[in-house]
Amino acid sequence: MNERTIELVDIAPKDFWGAQDIHLETIKKYYPKLKIVARGTTLKAFGEKEVLDEFENRFNRLLVHFSRYNRIDNNVIERVIEGEHHQTERMSDMDKILVHGVAGKIIKAMTPNQQILVDTVTKNDMVFAVGPAGTGKTYTGVAMAVKALKEKQVKRIILTRPAVEAGENLGFLPGDMKEKLDPYMQPLYDALRDMLPNEKLEDYMLKGIIQIAPLAFMRGRTLDHAFVILDEAQNTTHSQMKMFLTRMGKSAKFMITGDPGQVDLPRRTISGLKEALLVLKDVEGIGIVYLDDKDIVRHRLVKKVIDAYKQIENIE
Repeated sequence: MNERTIELVDIAPKDFWGAQDIHLETIKKYYPKLKIVARGTTLKAFGEKEVLDEFENRFNRLLVHFSRYNRIDNNVIERVIEGEHHQTERMSDMDKILVHGVAGKIIKAMTPNQQILVDTVTKNDMVFAVGPAGTGKTYTGVAMAVKALKEKQVKRIILTRPAVEAGENLGFLPGDMKEKLDPYMQPLYDALRDMLPNEKLEDYMLKGIIQIAPLAFMRGRTLDHAFVILDEAQNTTHSQMKMFLTRMGKSAKFMITGDPGQVDLPRRTISGLKEALLVLKDVEGIGIVYLDDKDIVRHRLVKKVIDAYKQIENIE
């Protein structure tokens, strides 16, 4: 009797097999001539070579589907196992979808400027995304980073922010250094949790495939084969921005996001983001995308709040 062994790579078994192995049992029904046994991340199938060949081919397509959409169900199993190859995994507008997040949530550019940002990141290795709060700068960037990781364009994702005290005193926050810094990194965790199942995210972070760290931790590093996002870049100084930009290594993508209207640096300190936009605006290979109020994808009141504050700031 012939045997095949297939491993689930970067896939949580409980998510793939389903509650009480319901998906596994469905798969078995399509192959009554095979003996199929699953233990954790390992599946073994026993039977005739021809049947095993077909099973392995269809099962691998199920794995591809799950890696892309983070879910399967009985309909998907039926379509993949019974359908022709060209009939599966085809979807209109697919090129515009960045990733399928948790529970199959579709994540893509929501506005024309966000799509310009996606296109610019695709064409350039270093991109500045500038705009007010709520325009999807960070979220779009994280989605593109996850997409690049899934498609093996990069080996790791590195997300960083300057730990600037926005009206709060870091020293008086409770806990050790990690606990003090985690609140600054929370928006990055939030975006990742939308796009990756919690178990996979924790595994990636444990292995260092996804790293979230304050900007100060970047000093001295060379960031190769990585998608690197510097968030809240308006709160970098001249030296911090220069330090970060010169960390770029081989086969790396750098994305710098920020809102020049929300600088929390001490008075008379020049924002590294504002300076970089002037210094690097004509450098070939560096893209700069400006998002505006029309790109705000948070609650409709966010745009009204920003407009109201703009009026006050213009008066001052």
